[in-house]
Amino acid sequence: MAESLVRTSIKRTRDLFGTDYTSPSPAIIQSSSSAKTVVDPFELADRVSITSRIRSEYEHVRELPPALAAKQAGAAATAAARRKKQRTQNHDQDTADTPTTKLIEGIPARSNTTHKEPSNALALRKGNPAQSNVNGSLPGSGLPSTSLVQRQNMMQPKPEWHAPWKLMRVISGHLGWVRALAVEPGNQWFASGAGDRTIKIWDLASGSLRLTLTGHISTVRGLAVSPRHPYLFSCGEDKMVKCWDLETNKVIRHYHGHLSGVYTLSLHPTLDVLVTGGRDGVARVWDMRTKSNVHVLSGHKQTVSDLVCQATDPQVITSSLDSTVRMWDLAAGKTMGVLTHHKKGVRALAVHPIEWTFASASTGSIKQWKCPEGAFMQNFEGQNAVINTLSVNEDNVLFSGGDNGSISFWDWKTGHRYQHLDTTAQPGSLDAEAGLMSSTFDRTGLRLICGEADKTIKVWKQDDEATPETHPLDWRPTLGRQKF
Repeated sequence: MAESLVRTSIKRTRDLFGTDYTSPSPAIIQSSSSAKTVVDPFELADRVSITSRIRSEYEHVRELPPALAAKQAGAAATAAARRKKQRTQNHDQDTADTPTTKLIEGIPARSNTTHKEPSNALALRKGNPAQSNVNGSLPGSGLPSTSLVQRQNMMQPKPEWHAPWKLMRVISGHLGWVRALAVEPGNQWFASGAGDRTIKIWDLASGSLRLTLTGHISTVRGLAVSPRHPYLFSCGEDKMVKCWDLETNKVIRHYHGHLSGVYTLSLHPTLDVLVTGGRDGVARVWDMRTKSNVHVLSGHKQTVSDLVCQATDPQVITSSLDSTVRMWDLAAGKTMGVLTHHKKGVRALAVHPIEWTFASASTGSIKQWKCPEGAFMQNFEGQNAVINTLSVNEDNVLFSGGDNGSISFWDWKTGHRYQHLDTTAQPGSLDAEAGLMSSTFDRTGLRLICGEADKTIKVWKQDDEATPETHPLDWRPTLGRQKF
């Protein structure tokens, strides 16, 4: 009885595994043409081992499900052209280990017809030419290959050349850190707010002082000039949000509601609403004329450091020291999305004037995003500082200013930093006062205005005499950089 059971077990084992591990002879293979071929036993053992591993690991994914195969069939022409280009580029490259390649390509199909199982090779669905090919898929296949294919190298676009920027003018007059800047729509003058609790109006062409507005009892942190009304809006650490009538130079409205200092404000480009944010962690939407609080945009866990408005969704974008950026649905007063990529507090935002993209900055990190979904696009890498301010103009120049006085100019499209330098503090200032607090481009994008911790305002312009020959582009593409 025991002998019969052993024989039955041996027979069943041979039926199950005989085709994997048995052959007519350990070193002699009988081919179909009745000719005997001598094979190295070690090579035969390696071939059997690879055959077994391929079958055990890829058998369940050897064929695509019918639904997925039908979905991918439509992209056959594009995939074939891309693979043809890739094979041309990689013609002289060795894509796999030669002995292993020969072993994989030399694995025979199962010759035992009693077991109706598919070939050992990695194959496509029936009806397509199916054979293993480590150098890429077959040119005539209608579906993507499941064989081993080398990944195509990332091609980095070359940055656009920009003229370097140089210091044009230094304006003194404030007695505190210059924390806010705003240029009026006619590009005739600009306003600055500082830690001396005053708002000063400066002539943009000459840099001369036109007017000083007093009324805040603490540092002025935000300014905005309305393009449709003769109004200047200001906010400060005294919890006040003021509306100044520029025809009489007096305050005509106060917006009460914030529980702590107001650090930033922005005007909606098409609606008569004002959005403010501050240390109480909320952004408040105000009706400009009635002074009513339309929405309280709550969700941030710490100070709202910066906010911007635009005409399309997301119409309000806020950044906070809780390391997040939130995009808001202005009609519903709710969050559309939260961007959590930053590791430290986000201190600055900048919206591109003609593209639906924006950038956010935290310590040592600047990230670019796409509207309206907030898709991550790329990093601007290289400035290792606490970045307090961002500005971007229509010529795709991004400016970033650091807390340590570092200044960087970037190409908006590619993220290449083409110029970086350190600001020079005024004589008599402390080294700690060499810091950028605020910045803005004028309406033409040809002048950059920076407010600094040495109590001065510095105006920068591009070098008119610079050419690509005198200042060549210093660009070194790296494998690690990738734009999504």
